[in-house]
Amino acid sequence: MAKNKNLADPPQLRFDLISKDWVVVASGRGKSPEAYKKQWQKSEVDPDLCVFCNIRSQAKPVLVLASGVKLAAKPLPYDWTLAVIPNKFPAFAPQTNLNKKNAGKFYQTMNAVGFCEIVIPRDHYKHFALMEISSIKEIFHAYQLRYRALAKKQFVNYISIFHNHGVEAGATQPHPHSQIITSPLIDSDLHRALEYAKKYWNKNKACLNCQMNAWDEKEKKRIVFSNEKFLALCPFASKAAFEIVITPKDHSPRFEEIDEQSLWQFAEAFQIVIKKLYRGLQNPPYNFYLHTSPNNGEHPYFHWHLTIVPRIGYAGGFEFGTKMEIVVVAPETAAEYLREQ
Repeated sequence: MAKNKNLADPPQLRFDLISKDWVVVASGRGKSPEAYKKQWQKSEVDPDLCVFCNIRSQAKPVLVLASGVKLAAKPLPYDWTLAVIPNKFPAFAPQTNLNKKNAGKFYQTMNAVGFCEIVIPRDHYKHFALMEISSIKEIFHAYQLRYRALAKKQFVNYISIFHNHGVEAGATQPHPHSQIITSPLIDSDLHRALEYAKKYWNKNKACLNCQMNAWDEKEKKRIVFSNEKFLALCPFASKAAFEIVITPKDHSPRFEEIDEQSLWQFAEAFQIVIKKLYRGLQNPPYNFYLHTSPNNGEHPYFHWHLTIVPRIGYAGGFEFGTKMEIVVVAPETAAEYLREQ
């Protein structure tokens, strides 16, 4: 079992080249990685009462898969394994115009135009860490199919794909599910990442992420898992303890365009690292989100990636006030611990 070698290290400020943020790595304030195992909150609902198990009570699916094969959504086939349905309680809703306007001297408003969908695997009890690789690949394939379809809609400039696991991570239903939300706006984090990636590309004629990935592969300290096409690592300037980024080794701006072989390798990398988190931290709550090139134009300098953020700590006044995260397990220690799981 890995020992935390950084406990005696002084706190260190680290700079994130992609976001241009600083983070504090304060290993001396933390515990050994094993100490983050705990009994997390559980939310359990009988499948007979689960709204996602009783999917026929929900809105008509926009996509149905049966073991990876796309089927007609109506009537719902008996052998369905995954369905995508419209969210009954959407934060964004389809509308015919943005209706931008000023709201007094200082403020602006516009309609929250967009689509909100839920990606639901059939099995009530199997969350990602317990799934077969084929089930994970099926979910990622559904992400691709819905991304391509939604990208054609009016006022869709950004498509957010994310997943909440566990009560502490904001999962309101125990049945595993991911969400897809479209927006006419690009979120500020992705906007900054695009801006900095473009500047680096224009100046150096190279992708910043590709060069960082090559350095991490050579150094090996923060690598959690690697296969032919993907790298899973704890970022140098992680914004959370045990944060993992899964990124393609070859330059690729768009997740939704990767081929079948790459999708299988992506599913393999994800399955292995999520199992490592499950074993190493005793099924912790986590969020993951996908950052791919937005569809409001071409962004050849961007490098898509998926970020997994375990929710094992809590932000306080310093973090909210400074927008500077304090990470109590050094990324090198986290990666070493997870490699052994």
